[in-house]
Amino acid sequence: MVLVFIDYSDGQIKKSTHEALSYAAAVAKQMNTSAEGLLLGTVSDNLADLGNYGITKIHQVSNDGLNQLDAQVYAQVVADAVKQLNADVVVFSHNQTGKSVAPLVAAKLKAGLVSGAVALPDTSNGFVVKKNVFSGKAFAYVNIKSAIKIISLNPNSFHVKQENGTATVEALNINVPSSKIKIKATNKVEGEVPLTEAEIVVSGGRGLKGSENWKIVEDLAHALHAATACSRPVADAGWRPHHEHVGQTGIQIAPNLYIAIGISGAIQHLAGVNRSKKIVVINKDPEAPFFKAADYGIVGDAFEVVPKFTEAVKKLKGT
Repeated sequence: MVLVFIDYSDGQIKKSTHEALSYAAAVAKQMNTSAEGLLLGTVSDNLADLGNYGITKIHQVSNDGLNQLDAQVYAQVVADAVKQLNADVVVFSHNQTGKSVAPLVAAKLKAGLVSGAVALPDTSNGFVVKKNVFSGKAFAYVNIKSAIKIISLNPNSFHVKQENGTATVEALNINVPSSKIKIKATNKVEGEVPLTEAEIVVSGGRGLKGSENWKIVEDLAHALHAATACSRPVADAGWRPHHEHVGQTGIQIAPNLYIAIGISGAIQHLAGVNRSKKIVVINKDPEAPFFKAADYGIVGDAFEVVPKFTEAVKKLKGT
């Protein structure tokens, strides 16, 4: 059986989980077995609807102590669930939760782990999983030989497939250890679209010359219902908050569309955004390195190009 970890935030299932569910269902089909979900805690979403992504059953461990992430507690509960359910493959999303929990589960189960998978495993000769290495500049093919196999799936690397289906929800009785972490306060970043979940991201760099000019980025993002981001020099200069910094040393993202405005495209920045499905670069320097990685490029002054771009989007959407 393939067991997929259901990740959520503020009681709502994350978009990356839908992708992991579809991936798990496809892996299960390859293995001629079933795909089932594992939920720790409670959500407000209708769990039965997750059957639309190919899973048949959801095992829920209902405990108020699980509504707040503690990687050590989560890992123990997941490991116990894998043993109790006799799962052969466990699938996580390769996000902040998956990165902290999956390795701990692998250690507890003495299971092979491939983090950041980008394709279905090749089961023709073993269990070979493709993943990104060297910040997305190459691929590695890893053969997992352990009895239990664990995969964390890179966001936006597998097409979400929906079909008509309903998942049954069953309570799973597992002892939940006490957390050693005490949360005194939670400060959440408020925004129109969470950066890690955004389909479209509009990002700005030093070419915008100052924080006072950021409105053109925000206007385009608002028109596209996109998240905003920035390069590291912009965050370091205090023009934008550090939680918007994307790149090798910031948040790594994989939206369907990434629009870079006034960003030269240093290798450190590219490492954080090169998994984007489409990249559009707007820069007045025709020699900017980012153009080599772009699917579409506009050579021009951002202060002239971006407002016209925004107006064109609004006209197309009738807003």
